[in-house]
Amino acid sequence: MTGPNYGQTFAHMREGCTPSWQAYTRHAFVQGLGDGTLPRAAFLHYLVQDYVYLVNYARAWSLGVVKAETLDEMKHCAATVDVLVNQEMALHVQVCAAEGISEQQLFDASEEIENIAYTRYVLDAGMQGDFLDLMAALAPCIFGYGEIGLQLAQTAGADAPYADWINTYASPGFQTACTSAGAMLDGAVTRRLGDDPTSSPRWSVLQDRFTTATQLEIKFWDMGLRGGSLGA
Repeated sequence: MTGPNYGQTFAHMREGCTPSWQAYTRHAFVQGLGDGTLPRAAFLHYLVQDYVYLVNYARAWSLGVVKAETLDEMKHCAATVDVLVNQEMALHVQVCAAEGISEQQLFDASEEIENIAYTRYVLDAGMQGDFLDLMAALAPCIFGYGEIGLQLAQTAGADAPYADWINTYASPGFQTACTSAGAMLDGAVTRRLGDDPTSSPRWSVLQDRFTTATQLEIKFWDMGLRGGSLGA
């Protein structure tokens, strides 16, 4: 299974959980974004929950600064927090504001169980493990959204209902962020595990981190669809 070139570590981890990765990146929620059939209620429910998710996702990347061993790793994690807090979350605020949902309402929104399970898993990976544990748990989100953005951009038209969302993740800026994150991850893995990381005793643990986070992404999409059915 081929995918975007976000580095060797991502390629190995993606290959290590092919069924789950396919279920994540080609989920019914994702297909609905691409062909425009996703109910607006489902999209808004997802956006609200994703805003809450990004609050904790930014906290997890902040933890990366603490766990980092090099200045470059610290700079990358700090820059990612800046993008999440000051750019990606702003997209959610803008879209939700048009629907009458304020930024304070977003910040105060109750977390769905799937959201709690995912974000706490990622934070726990960082708290209990090292930098690589944290990165493996964080990776499916950024790389998956990059892959989904490219995938949907191939078929969705400029006037598609969710074109703005698709274009955000297919954009050169986000794709560059994915490439940069992949290079940082490759360097971090090589620094700690050597040139053949998949032969390291630690690799299976890191693969499990990545696979579990991918499965939690699937549950997040499931949660989004449930919001649509409740709002219909």
